Amino acid sequence: MAIGVKVLDRPTEQVSYVRAMLSGMALTFKHMIDPHKVTVQYPEEKWPISPRWRGTHRMLTDETGKSKCVACGLCPQICPANCIKLVPGEDEEGNRYPLIYEIDEFRCIFCGYCQEVCPEEAIHVGRHYENSEYSRAGFVYDLERLTAQTHPVCEMWDPDDPKGE
Repeated sequence: MAIGVKVLDRPTEQVSYVRAMLSGMALTFKHMIDPHKVTVQYPEEKWPISPRWRGTHRMLTDETGKSKCVACGLCPQICPANCIKLVPGEDEEGNRYPLIYEIDEFRCIFCGYCQEVCPEEAIHVGRHYENSEYSRAGFVYDLERLTAQTHPVCEMWDPDDPKGE
């Protein structure tokens, strides 16, 4: 499909730009006195975010409070940003669990691949977006911090329901 491009010729005669400047200033003045405000007073007011918003990660737990992760290694393998560090371990009964599970939120591109590939549905990208720390190390989320997250999780896109209704 071709892209239509509209080419405008520059004026060849002497042109005064005062009219364009005045109309721009009139538009600015109209917005200054307009009672409809678009500014959100952030800490008190918040816009609703989409249920498919992908934000800070969260590790889901089972009934006993242990993480549901079985340290299969699929999430660090599929991660395009290489931000997940996983060291697997095994207990006496042969059950696998993560000894070390860390996600570097600075490197993460919040693609959601880790959530899609997880066979146990343990790791989820959540709907939390208010992250602030004083150091870079504060953005490396370990297993304890991931399981302590309580924000709602992202509802990933369903191909059977493309509009999300």
